[in-house]
Amino acid sequence: MIVDSALYVDGRRRPGQFDTGAEDELPHGSFSWTGLFEPTKAEFDQIRRHVDLHDLVVEDALNAHQRPKLEQYGDALFLVLRTAKYFDSEENVDFGEIQVFVTPRAVLHVRHKAPSKLVDVRARLEGQPDRLAFGPGSVLHAIVDQVVDGYEPVVDGLEQDVREVEREVFNRHLGDNPVERVYGLMRTVLIVQDALTPLVAPLGDLASKSFPTVHPSLREYFRDAHDHLVAVVQRVGTLHDLLTGILAANLTRVSIRQNEDMRKISSWVAIAAVPTMIAGVYGMNFEHMPELRSKWGYPVVMTLMIGACLGLYRKFKSSGWL
Repeated sequence: MIVDSALYVDGRRRPGQFDTGAEDELPHGSFSWTGLFEPTKAEFDQIRRHVDLHDLVVEDALNAHQRPKLEQYGDALFLVLRTAKYFDSEENVDFGEIQVFVTPRAVLHVRHKAPSKLVDVRARLEGQPDRLAFGPGSVLHAIVDQVVDGYEPVVDGLEQDVREVEREVFNRHLGDNPVERVYGLMRTVLIVQDALTPLVAPLGDLASKSFPTVHPSLREYFRDAHDHLVAVVQRVGTLHDLLTGILAANLTRVSIRQNEDMRKISSWVAIAAVPTMIAGVYGMNFEHMPELRSKWGYPVVMTLMIGACLGLYRKFKSSGWL
């Protein structure tokens, strides 16, 4: 559906909604900005009266699920962005998609899924007529800037959970093994990395190359957005490396704990072997055992058994096995 459509002349919005179905020519120095949410093909056909959309653009916009990319069709640009929202309770990221088609006289953006509302972007940009006077490229930058800024809370949430699971791994008072949570966070980080990394090159092109729809004065703004994105991507890469180290440390800790458990079991088995061996000898029922001729025989044997067990216990305790 069409969320909003407006005509801008010299950086200022004309009152009312822009009629995308009208066949009137646009005034000189003006451009239209139309926002769609999960549109139908019929709505695209209506928009085509003012925006010369390439068939491939329409196909991509209808199907969605595109990777971030920048394509040029003559004087027009087609940019695909992925929006993201982090859910801390689920430790998962919900992704949306924004596709922006920019020509010298029109801007068309298509949203898919909820985390990518651009109402605030339009309102903020309309309060900056000097920026809007740069033409459709200013709208493209405003959308890019909004999307890139939205990555920061996502990475902040991920970083907080990674630090939390790091403390959990190295806290010996916790008995649960957090390996499942570590793997879940690694999967989320990789998904975020796949969504953000492909956008670095397109923003680099917008910051350094010349395009008919992008005013030269806007390159520095795209450069700032590109630098911000690179910093976020680097943080995501650091989180992935940190999770890899946490997983290795957790496996090492589990192995050490297993070795400690085996030492304890072996120590108690060795201690129990002494009375078991002596009792086994008595269990043979010899008729002439030396201890049977003395009333102190059994007390001496019992004292020997207890003393041997205590000696072994002290030995294992001092060596750290118990």
